[in-house]
Amino acid sequence: MPRRPPLVVGHRGAPGYRPEHSRSSYDLALAMGVDAVEPDVVVSRDGVLVVRHENEIGSTTDVASRPEFAARRTTKTVDGSEITGWFTEDFTWDELATLRCRERLPKIRTTSATFDDLQPVLRLRDLLDLVREASLTYGREIGVVLEIKHATYFAGLGWDVAALVADELRAAGWAAGELPLVVESFESTVLGQVRERGIRGTFVYLLESSGSAFDLVAAHGSAARTYRQTASPAGLDALVGIVDGISVDKRMILAPDRLGRATGPTTLVADAQERGLQAFTWTCRPENAFLVPQFRTRGGPGAFGDWESEWSIIRDAGVDGVFVDHADLGVAFFR
Repeated sequence: MPRRPPLVVGHRGAPGYRPEHSRSSYDLALAMGVDAVEPDVVVSRDGVLVVRHENEIGSTTDVASRPEFAARRTTKTVDGSEITGWFTEDFTWDELATLRCRERLPKIRTTSATFDDLQPVLRLRDLLDLVREASLTYGREIGVVLEIKHATYFAGLGWDVAALVADELRAAGWAAGELPLVVESFESTVLGQVRERGIRGTFVYLLESSGSAFDLVAAHGSAARTYRQTASPAGLDALVGIVDGISVDKRMILAPDRLGRATGPTTLVADAQERGLQAFTWTCRPENAFLVPQFRTRGGPGAFGDWESEWSIIRDAGVDGVFVDHADLGVAFFR
């Protein structure tokens, strides 16, 4: 029987309950019934694809408390933003493997933070193997939504990220459509490069609610097309045949006004689907800190607000896929 939309994706596993991108975060999401999980990948000094939300790892690992790595703290400009911390490209995989995962938002997700410093960082290969095994264990087809981070930045360091990704997917048996694969990025250039290497999957362009993609800024400067222009009917027309879908900041669907009241759903999802493009959105989270102001309740940033009302607008928009931090809530609500 065909799966009913939307696809429910465990965003970095189940980071509402465990430190993001940790083994237990993925294990929990898979056990809770998600259709797919979403790893972000960055590159180590020796070319290993590492599962981390960003290449700066000071807030998501114990690296800051490791005296042997203190001298590697530095400041870099990544995608036009100056960032100080520790960066995956300055560590070999063997060094990164000694680090342990930490909760990125310990003041909001206090329970998750109790699992700090217990689990090693994962490679992409570890995650691909884990999902394949989970499909057998749970007797259902489970996919991977692979997000490529900072491809233009890493190209500047000499890495062909598309080649690294394609080679890893082939080595792991994920390149020819064996299991559901989505490749996504905020940079359309790398999506095309991965597709050109013969990887079979769905290619999805991530869109922020403001700004421009860094690959376009690097190529065109101030003339770079903005994300909002890309999300317009004319912009969507230009994506047809280039990518298979878009994945947008939920605010582009909710359309909060100046008082924080949702005026959506907007027509963006329907506009994309009318052109044969799939439409995903990120990220559905129940805590007050992440809800538009209209749906926040008492209890502080970490308390659950009226998330059902916010998520209802997203569901009613008819999205093809949704990213969730609390896998159990996402599966129950969107199913």
